Amino acid sequence: MLEKVGQTVRAAFNDDTDPAEKSYAMDYMWYLWCGKDSPSFDKDKMATFERYFISDKETHVETKGYYYSLRNEEKVVDMLLDEFNVIGLHKHIINGHVPVKTIKGETPIKANGKLLVIDGGFSKAYQPETGIAGYTLVYHSRGMQLVQHEPFTSTQRAIEEGLDIKGTTLLVELNRQRMMVRDTDKGRELIEQIKDLKKLLVAYRKGFIKEKGR
Repeated sequence: MLEKVGQTVRAAFNDDTDPAEKSYAMDYMWYLWCGKDSPSFDKDKMATFERYFISDKETHVETKGYYYSLRNEEKVVDMLLDEFNVIGLHKHIINGHVPVKTIKGETPIKANGKLLVIDGGFSKAYQPETGIAGYTLVYHSRGMQLVQHEPFTSTQRAIEEGLDIKGTTLLVELNRQRMMVRDTDKGRELIEQIKDLKKLLVAYRKGFIKEKGR
């Protein structure tokens, strides 16, 4: 399904798409953005208009779908990771562009630490709803950390209190052993190249490979 969605999205943007197909694809793009059963939206409606122009807060409610409940289930996250052949002890789903309502006690760490919500509401429009200015995921050789950002209120306050650079670090996961270059995909490629070079060196020293004359 996601492959077909990807093809349709590309058809909407490509200039050489058949006009009838392009018209359908563009309509589908709008539906993906805010459609009731859209796989990338998963709410019953987008209430942006209501929040701007209607004071009755009951009209502002956006009822969330299955994603927002199932992302908390570790077994569901494990199924998704298995589906994409993600292996190892330190495997995660990193989910961005979803506001985290910290002000209501919500945490960006889901499914026993296997799903992490970053971004979390950098936009100023979301900050009254979230209470913060989002999260940044920091990944390094010793593990992963989430940094919670404070909203930027004013230049004067930022200078006096340093709020523009102030963040709270949430420890997500530390590796028992520090990750080295050799532990990465690129590192494994380099190891194979080193093995090949050593074989060439042995072959040269034993005379199987002759040095080319100039």
